[in-house]
Amino acid sequence: MSGRFYVPEIMAPGVALFDYDADGDLDVYLVQGQALEPGGPRTPARREAPLSDRLYRNDLRVGPDGGPWLGFTDVTASAGLDPRGYGMGMAAGDVNNDGWVDLYLTRFGAPNQLLINQRDGSFADRARAAGVDDLAWGVSASFVDVDRDGWLDLFVGNYLQYDLASATPCVAASGAPGYCTPDAYSALPDRLYRNRGDGTFEDISDVSGIARAYGPALGVVAADFDGDGWPDLYVANDGAEDQLWRNGHDGTFEDRALLAGVARPVTGVPEGSMGVDAGDVDDDGDEDLFITELAGEGSNLFVNDGTGTFEDRSAPSGLALASLRFTGFGTGWLDYDSDGWLDLLSVNGTVQIIEALRQAGDPMPLHQRRLLLRNRGDLRFDDVTTAAGASFQTSEVGRGAAFGDVDNDGDVDVLIGHNNGPVRLFLNRTTGSHWLGLRLLASGRDALGARVEIVQAGVSRWRRSRADGSYASASDPRVLVGLGRAGDAVDVRVRWPDGSMERWVNLPVDRYVTLTQGSGS
Repeated sequence: MSGRFYVPEIMAPGVALFDYDADGDLDVYLVQGQALEPGGPRTPARREAPLSDRLYRNDLRVGPDGGPWLGFTDVTASAGLDPRGYGMGMAAGDVNNDGWVDLYLTRFGAPNQLLINQRDGSFADRARAAGVDDLAWGVSASFVDVDRDGWLDLFVGNYLQYDLASATPCVAASGAPGYCTPDAYSALPDRLYRNRGDGTFEDISDVSGIARAYGPALGVVAADFDGDGWPDLYVANDGAEDQLWRNGHDGTFEDRALLAGVARPVTGVPEGSMGVDAGDVDDDGDEDLFITELAGEGSNLFVNDGTGTFEDRSAPSGLALASLRFTGFGTGWLDYDSDGWLDLLSVNGTVQIIEALRQAGDPMPLHQRRLLLRNRGDLRFDDVTTAAGASFQTSEVGRGAAFGDVDNDGDVDVLIGHNNGPVRLFLNRTTGSHWLGLRLLASGRDALGARVEIVQAGVSRWRRSRADGSYASASDPRVLVGLGRAGDAVDVRVRWPDGSMERWVNLPVDRYVTLTQGSGS
């Protein structure tokens, strides 16, 4: 914290779990900030070494006891990273269909970067050559094949028109200087880039309609919300109406959020939306939405009726009350107890000084604990944070959260990025439940956007391959479904991003299986 209350210094960082070396386990990418003014306050750690993004290789192997042995190696130097500006977040996806995951980094004060995986442990920034070196203040981004041509396109959510030299001084409720709310600045239009398949992208923000209506975008998730087989986009805006961009199948999008019931909550007042994720909370075959909000507003749950129209279930589900005291950022649907129902995690930390902490001399008076909410299976949730362990309940300034099975043991782990604090990797220790993991491949890469129906003993569970959602973060694209105590073989039906469908029968459980488009029936 510079003491100048610059807004960017409280908005990061995002984090990423992705397999950069294609060895079957998840590695870690972390963005880093910089001093926001020349000669500003610097900690001793900043003087000892330059601040830089970091890349950690997962050295997962079998341990002496036969279980997973987990360790990471800092490979930043050999990766050839050259981060510019103030790091915000990232998106992960294979943009050139070579089977190796690439990264898109959002920045403040410098152009965004497109890191192309060189397949030798290093990356090369190709943003300028590719035409995606946007200089606007981007936060969250998503790789999604909007035109179903087999190449991943890119959506970038931009936040505010903000300049350090002309930053507006603002006052907190206590009367002391504080951080400005987004309405003190102009919002920026988001960007949509179409992948040409030759290493370059075409900016279709205007012709697609995406740049027509916009707000201060913080979270984004891509999913087929109306069941027509084409990916749509949901954008969480801070203090303005959220957007649900319906795919028109012809390169155009229409904002249907108001008609769909997801532009604002049932109160009718736009809220401070930050993190977002889509998932089938009630296992009825469509994508529901969860959005984190400011303290005093409560997070929102919108349940899909199957046609892309939603009902606000925030209060009846218990989620609004459970989250009311928290300002949520990173979030995600995850079946933490492997019982088959999608639970919720919210990573929290305020954006306005907590007066009691300031008066106590706290150096970072924005911290809050995390929130873990268990799905009871009836669209009701219980707060089970206290059962997650003492370390899980520490109070920190949570921002990005990435989800994935880091130790490949069949349950979802969580990587959390904190503002001015250590990164946390929480390993899931759920035992006794069966599971199935699926890696879905199409066009030589992870089939982001593919929907999966997992059927066991006549019961269906629905999941989606995705790396986006949460807040400024990238997650494991593999599909992982908990099966509880049922160990029977399962049938799987996949709806691929191009709309085609395939089926696999009698898949064994308690393992990862790779399904390639064209190999099913």
